[in-house]
Amino acid sequence: MAAVKANARIAINCDMGESFGLYKMGDDEGMMPHITIANVACGFHASDPSVMARTVRLAKRHNVKVGAHPSLPDLQGFGRREMKMRPEELTDCIVYQVGALRGFLQREGMDLFHVKPHGSLYGMAARSAEVAKAVADAAKVFNVPVLGMAGTMHEQVYKAEGLEFISEYYADLDYAADGSLIITREHQAVDPARAAARALRAVREGVAESIDGGQVNVRADCICVHSDTPNAVAVAQAVKAAVAEYLA
Repeated sequence: MAAVKANARIAINCDMGESFGLYKMGDDEGMMPHITIANVACGFHASDPSVMARTVRLAKRHNVKVGAHPSLPDLQGFGRREMKMRPEELTDCIVYQVGALRGFLQREGMDLFHVKPHGSLYGMAARSAEVAKAVADAAKVFNVPVLGMAGTMHEQVYKAEGLEFISEYYADLDYAADGSLIITREHQAVDPARAAARALRAVREGVAESIDGGQVNVRADCICVHSDTPNAVAVAQAVKAAVAEYLA
């Protein structure tokens, strides 16, 4: 896959709004100044109405675009356990979550920018055309782009369904030899300088290093960081500085 085209502009997106009740997850306030797009949890893997409202207001204050980050209905497992659902059931599940977030956005006079599946739903949609189609059917209700990984069912199915597709590179996760993401139950701290260097290479060259030392093709229309990485703010700062010349 090609690196970013000349004069193209990229975004930095972050999975956030994942606290729940009295339980705090991630430093959303610390992250928001360093990103351009927020993927806000919608209640099925994390978040609650008050957290969603607070995160949307925080994004508005920092002029950050907001998209929905819907999940499988797995609050206890943080959406990182796979589930079998009928396609129409899965679509309904996603529409329910995205619709809830859009209500908070409308209250603040903001538009829904995109949809990005979370966790295991994201991984399942990358491999399964049926799951990706269920995601696409939900996104079409709101007529917004979908974030995903280039060269997977994300790109193939979302585009075939007439949706705008935005490809992302993960600065704080490892890639397997086959180009898939390695998603752990809990994110570990990463070296900010290394994450920044890798992100810049992904943008310039369209490649990432896999855990076995090989190279995998990527396309970084946007770069993803996670608010629940222990040193997330330092990672986001380093990545933003490294790719500053390419940011939208």
